[in-house]
Amino acid sequence: MTSYRNSDPRPPIMQGSPPKLVPPKLDWDRGPWNRWAFQNIREVLPTVEVWRGHGHRRRFERAEVDLDNLPVVGSTGAATTLAGLLDETYTDGFLVLKDGKIACERYFNGMDERSLHLSQSMAKSVTGSVFGILVGRGLINPAKLVTDYLPELGETGWAGATVQHVLDMTTGVRFSEEYTDRYSEIGQVDVASGWKPVPPGSDPHFQWPTHMFDLILRLKDKVREHGEAFEYRSIETDVLAFIMERVSGKRLAQLVSEELWQKLGADESACFTVDSAGYALAEGGFNATLRDYGRFGQLILDNGGGVIPAEWIEATRSGKHGPNFSPTLPDGSYRNQFWIEDSRARSLMCRGVFGQMIHMSWEHRMVVVKLSTYPEFLNSAYSVATQKAVHAIAAALA
Repeated sequence: MTSYRNSDPRPPIMQGSPPKLVPPKLDWDRGPWNRWAFQNIREVLPTVEVWRGHGHRRRFERAEVDLDNLPVVGSTGAATTLAGLLDETYTDGFLVLKDGKIACERYFNGMDERSLHLSQSMAKSVTGSVFGILVGRGLINPAKLVTDYLPELGETGWAGATVQHVLDMTTGVRFSEEYTDRYSEIGQVDVASGWKPVPPGSDPHFQWPTHMFDLILRLKDKVREHGEAFEYRSIETDVLAFIMERVSGKRLAQLVSEELWQKLGADESACFTVDSAGYALAEGGFNATLRDYGRFGQLILDNGGGVIPAEWIEATRSGKHGPNFSPTLPDGSYRNQFWIEDSRARSLMCRGVFGQMIHMSWEHRMVVVKLSTYPEFLNSAYSVATQKAVHAIAAALA
């Protein structure tokens, strides 16, 4: 099916009563359906509120700069403008904070300042930040074994892994992150989390997981020794969330509300998608507004702002870098559920499939948030062009 950019005519998804075009349950997260669904997740899936509380709202001062015509390089290597790149890369919301003030704020595709947008794997960094708060409080010790907190995992691939292995995604657990394979382990997450129905025509003898902890308990195998290498596997974040729930006696959405969302001065309550057992999907089910993602990024840039331990932020920026870490981050690293852009500036990034990003630069005192709805899960050319544009913005605002 054709996907549509902001400048293109788009099909009237979920418009009218009854709507003429309704996202299919099996493909609601793919183009062009995601252009509507990522801003309306509460109409697609069951969710639980992450309450903002009765507290203050952090107001941003505005020091706006016209960046629309800033020269940047597009995904094909051709010269374009920032406005052109945002259109080219299916942007829904774009925010630049410089010295804690709004330098640029743009909305597309029907999004506005109150719209909640699906974060995909940026949720991992939200989860990891609250995890750091509990570590700072002494409720969790990353040096301990996973089974010290979740003894049920003694018969799984996590046996012998430390909590820090899970935080850095260096366990040896076998888990395929092949997004286009509906039968891979990440495909099984779609079913276990309640995001998708069982694919039609699947093997009737295969027992699909009924909820997320059920899936975790089924992952028995290892492909390497724990700690040997980084391998991106979303399920690790859910193991962390279950540890958090076990030590606190609270569900994840309540923890994120009480420990983070009520303290960063959010404009709006956020939400998580939930599975059949009421578990909030830590690895990708978080939804919030553009500015509230910016507030989260600014809190990290403020070294935790007295909410997240500064020592946790510094440790997070100190991942082990290796050559050719990834196609989009060749000098990058991964630590405590955040990406580290390079070994020099140690800027942190939250990233999610279909083009979600929060970029935090201490060197430039800048936060950039981009919410998108790519037609495909991953597009390296879009990601690289976006990162280059971030550096162009930093130079322009210097």
